[in-house]
Amino acid sequence: MAHANARLTVYGRRLLVERVLAGHRPVDVAHQLGVSRATAYKWVARYRTQGLAGLSDRPSRPHRTPHRLDAATEARILVARTTHRRGPRWIAAELGLVASTVGRVLVRCGAGRLSDCDALTGERVRRGPSSGVRYERKRPGELIHVDVKKLGRIPDGGGWRAHGRGARPSARRGQGYDCVHAAVDDHSRLAYCEVLPNQKGTTCAEFLGRAAAFFARHGITHIERVMTDNAWNYRKSTAWTTAVAALKARQLFIRPHCPWTNGKVERFNRTLCAEWAYAQVFLSNAQRTGCLPDWLEYYNTRRRHSALKDQPPISRLSTTS
Repeated sequence: MAHANARLTVYGRRLLVERVLAGHRPVDVAHQLGVSRATAYKWVARYRTQGLAGLSDRPSRPHRTPHRLDAATEARILVARTTHRRGPRWIAAELGLVASTVGRVLVRCGAGRLSDCDALTGERVRRGPSSGVRYERKRPGELIHVDVKKLGRIPDGGGWRAHGRGARPSARRGQGYDCVHAAVDDHSRLAYCEVLPNQKGTTCAEFLGRAAAFFARHGITHIERVMTDNAWNYRKSTAWTTAVAALKARQLFIRPHCPWTNGKVERFNRTLCAEWAYAQVFLSNAQRTGCLPDWLEYYNTRRRHSALKDQPPISRLSTTS
């Protein structure tokens, strides 16, 4: 395919050459076809040296790229992507490179966007629908997103991630699930989460009270709105309704069957799984739970967030805390 702004296609170049070989002056032929004299001489010269093959389009890639990264650095980028499942900005900061350079290497090597890949395996997956509308509340506390993520409990001695599937089938039976309750501030992305045994209305209500206290310690003294999905424990629980009213907040529900409406906490859940729950092999449920406070502190105070210009969530609360 010819360049989008090219005056001559392959057919036009053949026409130019045929007219010149028929005895017409290159200057006249160039004028007839609306190109420069130098262009006419160029295509005639290519035809004489290469034949019809010389009139085909050539790639615009330069013959040599002296500033291209060496193979070893590209390998380090790919290893970082495979190991940490992070984007170009994070990898660039870790390796001392430019994010755009890292992005080009990932594209050239066929690494898909993180949103198109499985968080654990890195394989491309088909994603469901999502909203094209992106928004951010103007001040901390204006909207808090709340959700529950269920994780299978780990038997003592480790589960299938430690021993492989089928190695200890009896250890996987009857373990049940942990419910990770999470609350994320829309403006700052400051997050608070706890591992609780269930997601009953009273449990959710008590979690909301502790989350509000956590946000208050970081300068978010008033929560105006709380957004959740349409689960029974949020919509029908008297304890939950009372807890929201005690904060003098307004309850918001997402559109049915549209979890991306509560996207900030859903995205936090994905990060939570990739960087905490599945980041390493745990040999007991207590070991995994015990690592959560340290990871949450790291997430809020040191982890770079792309939506915050590569700053941690706490950076948006420095003037209010």
